Amino acid sequence: MGKVAVGVAVVCGIAVAAAAAVVVHRKMKKSGKWVKGMEILKEFEEKCGTPIPKLRQVADAMIVEMHAGLASEGGSKLKMIISHVDNLPTGNEKGVFYALDLGGTNFRVLRVQLGGKRGCIVNQQFEEVSIPPSLMTGTSDALFDYIAAALAKFVAQEGPEFKLNPGRQRELGFTFSFPVMQSSIASGTLLKWTKGFSIDDAVGQDIVAELANAMERQGLDMRIAALVNDTVGTLAGGRYNNNKVVASVILGTGSNAAYVERVHAIPKWQGLVPKSGEMVINMEWGNFRSSHLPLTEYDHALDAESLNPGEQIYEKIISGMYLGEIVRRVLCRMAEEAAFFGDTVPPKLKKPFVLGTPVMSAMHRDTSPDLKVVASNLKDVLEISSTSLKMRKVIVELCNIVATRGARLSAAGVLGILKKMGRDTIKAGEKQKTVIAMDGGLYEHYSEYRNCFENTLKELLGEEVSQTIVIEHSNDGSGIGAALLAASHSQYLEIYES
Repeated sequence: MGKVAVGVAVVCGIAVAAAAAVVVHRKMKKSGKWVKGMEILKEFEEKCGTPIPKLRQVADAMIVEMHAGLASEGGSKLKMIISHVDNLPTGNEKGVFYALDLGGTNFRVLRVQLGGKRGCIVNQQFEEVSIPPSLMTGTSDALFDYIAAALAKFVAQEGPEFKLNPGRQRELGFTFSFPVMQSSIASGTLLKWTKGFSIDDAVGQDIVAELANAMERQGLDMRIAALVNDTVGTLAGGRYNNNKVVASVILGTGSNAAYVERVHAIPKWQGLVPKSGEMVINMEWGNFRSSHLPLTEYDHALDAESLNPGEQIYEKIISGMYLGEIVRRVLCRMAEEAAFFGDTVPPKLKKPFVLGTPVMSAMHRDTSPDLKVVASNLKDVLEISSTSLKMRKVIVELCNIVATRGARLSAAGVLGILKKMGRDTIKAGEKQKTVIAMDGGLYEHYSEYRNCFENTLKELLGEEVSQTIVIEHSNDGSGIGAALLAASHSQYLEIYES
């Protein structure tokens, strides 16, 4: 019996030791995978680094490209488009002006009543109209007749307070968010359609003339005073409220910037020097690229798989369309190579663009002790239901890395504009204020991004200069901004100013 008892004890001991070894092995395996996951995160963080010297290099590279783009068409990745806006609103504009904002599957018609004499917007009304899918692939006449009919109906329903003086023609600012080669303030040739539109007979046509002809067919007496880009509209809206505004930046789904340039600094300008001596330049800065941009393997892969490989590189690392997707790609690699979410990769995580920037923003700003917002978003969006607090903290850190890089690089772009304008230093005896009008959902709603952007700009400019630079939110450049540009380019301008 003694020998049997000893034998059983030995066998039991071996079994316990074996079980313990399995547990230790699993822990080591799990620990090894966690280490691997943290290595992936750390490597990504290092490659996303934006120390101040690098940001200064990015700003200087931006200036070089700005000069090249102003010198000749096609001379730079930055198009530096001449907007033909040489007369920004002063705040003295008076009367009723209209805007048409066409940029996607809906369009808006607006009516804005201006008070004059540094006044304000007395009244504004708008209506949003959906475009039937059949018109997005039909004919130019069919699309513009539909838009002109909606505009005519909008005008017909207005009250007596908007009645114009006899002989006075209504005037409209037209925001058209598709690639156009603009030839004057109120003419531009459509280069190509995007965003699901495909109307062949409109390509190569003057888009203003197409709308004007449609309005004529509707019996609507309205002059198109300005063809507007939304970034230029944001600058106009900012200038109407504050005459110190000299630049605008959109940080939203996409990103762009515009600023006021001296005509003498635009070698490619062939026209007469305008009375103001100035011209608003639409930079199309999303297409900026430089060897100084901190790009990672995830950015290269995202670009290669995009609809426009090799284009809009700057936009792809700073704008709302892409930030959440970069987070998803890093998480996907951590899931594949480090079993971050367990032995299988969550199927939803493999789906491109499933993780939008609004979700990323919500997770980033989660301050609850157990990060319950992170947990609920992982469950609702990615169908990942079991995560530890440690994992959720890593995800918040990943969101922070991606947002910080984007915000700091966009601040470097603004520094480039300020340096180009000579507004990055204080001249002796001068303390001029420089105001930048900002718009876009990313800037407006992603507070961590916005705060990082503003703090980085201060860091780059230094304490003294940053006190002369003001960031102001300027809303609805594509709507109100367009109406304001119609006002500042009105055929009745002398009458308003007298």
